Amino acid sequence: MSDLPVALDHCVIHVADWEVAKDFYTRVMGAEAVPVQDGYVFRWGDQQLNCHGPNKFAEPKARIPVEPGNSDLCFAWQGPISDAVAHLKAQDIDIELGPVERFGGQGPGTSIYFRDPDGSLMEFISYDS
Repeated sequence: MSDLPVALDHCVIHVADWEVAKDFYTRVMGAEAVPVQDGYVFRWGDQQLNCHGPNKFAEPKARIPVEPGNSDLCFAWQGPISDAVAHLKAQDIDIELGPVERFGGQGPGTSIYFRDPDGSLMEFISYDS
């Protein structure tokens, strides 16, 4: 482990519709929607998902800007993966793959995969054995 004072602060995705993204990330993903000029950021405690979208672009831009639907994000699910499956089913979200064994930031876990409204790949990983 490095002794550099570095930690991941936020990630950035691109969304096609602010209100559709707000509904998904608050209702399905449990985020707090924080209004920022011309859009939202989504927070889970001190972790943040920044969004570019209609009327909002940051400088500097990535060399190849991410289009809506081109992201792949994993979120830790606190509890058994069966609870995540039940949550997604209750929200009418299709599970694309899983449960399957994966290796994440906290080691071995069990994951399910699904899509956000723009088509970006979402993953819930549970470390609950």
